[in-house]
Amino acid sequence: MQLYAPSLSAYRRLKTLEVKVGDLTLGNFNPIRIQTMTTTDTMDTIGTVEQTIRCIEAGAELVRITAPSKKEAENLLNIKSELRSRGYATPLVADIHFTPNAAEIAARIVEKVRINPGNYVDKKKFAFIEYTDQDYQEELDRIRERFVPLIQICKEYGTAMRIGTNHGSLSDRIMSRYGDTPMGMVESAMEFLRIARDEQYHNIVLSMKASNPQVMVQAYRLLVRHMEEEFSVCYPLHLGVTEAGDGEDGRVKSAIGIGTLLEDGLGDTIRVSLTEDPELEIPVCKDIVARYTHRVADPTIPEAPVLQYDPFSYHRRKTQAVSNIGGGQVPVVMADLSHIPDLKPSDLVSIGYTYDEPTDKWKISDTAADYLYTGISKPGFALPGTLKVVVDADTYKTHPKDGFPLWELNAYKTGGQASINFVRVHCYDKTSKDESLSDDLLQDPTVVLCLVSDNQHAMPAVRRMCMELEERGCEQPIILGCSSQGHTADEHLIHFSTETGALLLDGFGDGLFLRTTAYGANYQVSGRNYQDQQSLEGLLNNTAFSILQATRTRISKTEYISCPSCGRTLFELQETTARIRAVTNHLKGVKIAIMGCIVNGPGEMADADFGYVGSGVGKITLYRGKEIVKRNVDSETAVEELIDLIKDHGAWVDPV
Repeated sequence: MQLYAPSLSAYRRLKTLEVKVGDLTLGNFNPIRIQTMTTTDTMDTIGTVEQTIRCIEAGAELVRITAPSKKEAENLLNIKSELRSRGYATPLVADIHFTPNAAEIAARIVEKVRINPGNYVDKKKFAFIEYTDQDYQEELDRIRERFVPLIQICKEYGTAMRIGTNHGSLSDRIMSRYGDTPMGMVESAMEFLRIARDEQYHNIVLSMKASNPQVMVQAYRLLVRHMEEEFSVCYPLHLGVTEAGDGEDGRVKSAIGIGTLLEDGLGDTIRVSLTEDPELEIPVCKDIVARYTHRVADPTIPEAPVLQYDPFSYHRRKTQAVSNIGGGQVPVVMADLSHIPDLKPSDLVSIGYTYDEPTDKWKISDTAADYLYTGISKPGFALPGTLKVVVDADTYKTHPKDGFPLWELNAYKTGGQASINFVRVHCYDKTSKDESLSDDLLQDPTVVLCLVSDNQHAMPAVRRMCMELEERGCEQPIILGCSSQGHTADEHLIHFSTETGALLLDGFGDGLFLRTTAYGANYQVSGRNYQDQQSLEGLLNNTAFSILQATRTRISKTEYISCPSCGRTLFELQETTARIRAVTNHLKGVKIAIMGCIVNGPGEMADADFGYVGSGVGKITLYRGKEIVKRNVDSETAVEELIDLIKDHGAWVDPV
């Protein structure tokens, strides 16, 4: 199977063409560039300028501004002039959707235009009709006729272009042949790219955005493979998870999608789409990019002779069940409270268990850990029945009835010391040189392998070990162990999400074990403080469940597909998102899209069960999937109407 990256073991960036955006260069091994998008009304010149400046001063190297019609496109000149008069030369990007005329105006003003191939020429009707080869070619001829004038303007003015596919806004033509698939996303962009190449225009960046990181990652991988096969060159890649949401979940989802690709050397510029002020996206981008700034290849990780899995479609690794781990069961979460020498019932609140003393009962949340690692200590009280304890092997030997042992690889002797034996395996790091995976161990039906690595390139190290286990016919479950030394909550979220989320997307992993030694620090994510030990424990536990949710491997809570707002937004997006979240966050497994406008809304909320979309000033359109249910609902009552819609379709449960 052809790879999609220079190497899956040694860190090497993908070579791409160099693209000029004003004075900024993208691709061809230049630094990974950071960008964001304004949320102001583009007709508010000073407001847009001042927000753009805040983004630039936070570290944005490109700033995108929406231009949904000719008047906004024309006003880009005033915005650019004001920025230049204040001494800011950062390149500007015009965001175009349905209006070629606006793109042609903007391309004469700003340094880059972004078009969506799904709706730049096509009017999406969700009409699933059969296209004959002749019909299909006529559609392509129509696109060429409308697209070539923009290309010519870009060539004349030295303007760059991003061909930006969105999973939820594929044309009817693409949907008819490829469906709502990663391959459809790739072909949507390739149609436009072929036309540009025919016109000898190459100042192009490409993106494959989706709110589902799994779809997004597969689409980028396929895009690289198809560019290599068809053109023998690759164009620079703009990475992003669209409509990621806010807070921890938004950061986790973005880091999984973007980080998975950066780990393999793909990506030349990134944008983290959060439902927060745009300048708050920049520190998250910086933390993601910082992981790769000084990374070098590690020769200790061998290349796989044969790829043991399909990186372009999801298939979970086949395993045999050991108790409730593996065998097709949802991945488990192991919490680490080994830093607490004398555990009390109140210490379990942070991992989802609340003890009620008067009734002598435990309240168990939907994000309650399945296993608890206590190290050398053991709890001195009765635990809830759903929580199992894991202790170090030496502690287990003296108290064999108090939990399950965690063994170091070389200390474990097969023979079933316990019904579950957790065995830690160091993957291609300093410790692994002295370890040996025997055939007897890999056939032991009581063993759960805990894969860890302190290699700088830890994710590929663990992935290579997973492939080795496949090569050797091992079907034991795998717990993905990951330790973060981050200095901020964002650094923790990004580290855990990238290191483990990337593996889960490729089907590896039957559980997560996240750890840190950073207790006592004062962290904040999206205005929420993590300034004490228990808050940080809760952050790690919630992060584990958020990673499983974002990779679609274990659904434990409501999922929100929320756009980051822009000048098209027709209501107060952050406030509305918070209101909807407050009354629906108990609806486990329900996906709710909260979209600022009708331009992006119906397309980009492709995965949602229910949609709340701005359709006019103070007016909301409600969706069930992609079907409109109610139009022009007053925003004052729209949240209540959304709840009624969820109830009408049997997806509502009353909060406990």
